[in-house]
Formats: sequence, C-alpha cells, structure tokens
Amino acid sequence: MPNLPAWRRFLDAEFGTPKPGCYRARPEDFIVDEQLDFMPEDHGEHLWLRLEKRHQTTLDVVKSVSRLCGVTPRDIGYSGMKDRVAVTRQWLSVHLPGREAPSDLGASLAALGVTVLEQARHPRKLKRGVHRTNHFTLRVSGEALQGGRFVDRWEALCRQGIPNYFGPQRFGREGRNLQRAQVLLAKGWRKRDDRQGMLLSTARSFLFNELLSERLGDGTWRQPVAGDTVMLEGTQSVFTVDTVDERLLERAVELDIHPTGVLWGVGEHAALQVAPYEMQLMERHPTLCKGLVDSGVKRAHRALRARLISPQLTWEPEAVLLSFGLPRGSFATAVISELIHHPDFD
Repeated sequence: MPNLPAWRRFLDAEFGTPKPGCYRARPEDFIVDEQLDFMPEDHGEHLWLRLEKRHQTTLDVVKSVSRLCGVTPRDIGYSGMKDRVAVTRQWLSVHLPGREAPSDLGASLAALGVTVLEQARHPRKLKRGVHRTNHFTLRVSGEALQGGRFVDRWEALCRQGIPNYFGPQRFGREGRNLQRAQVLLAKGWRKRDDRQGMLLSTARSFLFNELLSERLGDGTWRQPVAGDTVMLEGTQSVFTVDTVDERLLERAVELDIHPTGVLWGVGEHAALQVAPYEMQLMERHPTLCKGLVDSGVKRAHRALRARLISPQLTWEPEAVLLSFGLPRGSFATAVISELIHHPDFD
C-alpha cells in the first residue's frame, strides 16, 4: 500500500527547511475567487449563480441548490471543486427550462451559509474545468515570518514559479483516498465503484507528484530536456521537444514554457531522456500504473511548474497577506508549503 512521502521542496536547497507557520486559522484567512474569462449571456435554460460559501465543499452546495430548486445534482454545473475550510466564490449553473428559480432561493441559501453574489441566465450548462484561473488571498502568521527568509522565499517563487504539486487534500485524510485507489485498481476499476472518477484522479495525482519530486531532485523541473512535452504559459497548448536549444532554455527562464509530467493512462510512453522517469514509476508503483491503463483513462500532461499571477505581499500586525493567481488545477498549498512548515504538509 503506497504511503504519501515527503516530496521534495524547491527552496530548501537554498534557504533550508521553512520555519513553522499558520495559514488557515479560520475560513477568512483562505479566500478563493474563481475567475472565468466570459460572462453569462442573460438568456437561456440555465440559471447561473455566483455564490460565496464558507465551511462547505462545492458538492455540499450542489446538494443544497438541487434540493431547493427541485432538480437532480446532475442538473447542476460547476467548473472547479473548492476548499471547505475557506471563503470561496464560484459560479454554479442550474438547468431550469421554462421556469424560474424559487423566489426565496437567496434567503434559503443564506440560511445555509451561502450568499448569492450574482445571477444570470445562460444557454449552456457550466462545464468542469472551464475557468481560467483562481485568485487566492491568504493570511500567514507564525515563526516563519521572523527574519528576512520568508520574503526571500516568496520573491524566489515569484521569479521562478512553484512546483505544481497536487495538494494534500487530493489524497484525503492520512492518504486514505490513495489507499482506496490502490485497492480498487488492484481488483479492476469499475465506474460504479468510483462514480466521479475521484480515485482515478487520486492515483494519477500521486504518480505525477512522484515524478515531479524526482525532477526537482535532478534540477530539470524548470527546464525542458530532450523528449519533453512542454506547455505554453497561460494555455493548455503543448508540443514535444526533440532537441533543447538556447532559445528554448531562455523561454523556460522567462516562464513562457514549462516542462510537463504525465498524468498516467492509455497512450504512448515518453521517449529519450524523459523515459527513465516513467520507467521508475512503473517499477515502483506497478499496480497503480497498470490499473490506470486497464481503466481506459487517457494519458495526459500537466505542467511541472506554475507561475504566480500578479503576486503581492502585504504586511499586517503579526501576519502577512499574500495575494496571487494560479492556473486552474494548481493548488495554493503548493505555494504555502514552500514558505512555512505546517502539519498539513507532513
């Protein structure tokens, strides 16, 4: 049964292990604002609601909205899953053809701790993964702020990007989601046992983090090597690198391109210098690798590095406020784990 290892951090080699700190003492210390690059069109069968929640998961809110509107959860659309211990803002869509939402929907949601910020009609359901970025506002406190090393670490992340790890919440408390994924993939994945594909995602996330940690170890997580699939900053566009020239390395330094790692599944394996990383995964985690291929999930790629968007640091009495954006799918915990030591990251 695989356990969650202590994956390598980027900044430890230069600054040492970060000092202890606190980053989520209350929901208001962790604010997430989901950013779309379009707006509802004010007509159509779907009612779009921009909601603010605290101490609830996205699926908790989906269940509440479906019950209050008299629809099934599958009639609710959302783009991303948001943290529970946080204040989060995101759009949901509700399929209401030919009828309006209950007149007391806003008041009913407010009684459940959910605020309706905006609403509008749109012709289509909100699909998973269509938001462009998430903007985070995080309050950090504790011993880690003493001395100048905290700012040095922050500025290094702003210049060079962050290791694009999947966060610990992906693996469940004490890694239990990973343990469940191992058991399911060992006997053969079936959709009825994993309706939302959460366990498939958990297994792929674990293998990706393993690969990223290896490339952090040899210093290739920020610069492409021959055979790499690289991703353009700000897009999901990828291309394969046959040879690495000076201009390609310059673009990597400029955060214009990022090497990627595999999200394991059906498809051709990597070639040239990248192949050994994937061979190591197959040797160390054969049950996960084989189970994912047998499940039929398609091989994909994820950037090994993410760039902080419009980062800002503001000092407060006994705390610091960090503000930054990240591409969808990237985790704020990947930023915080480079800045402070916290039990979440053990």
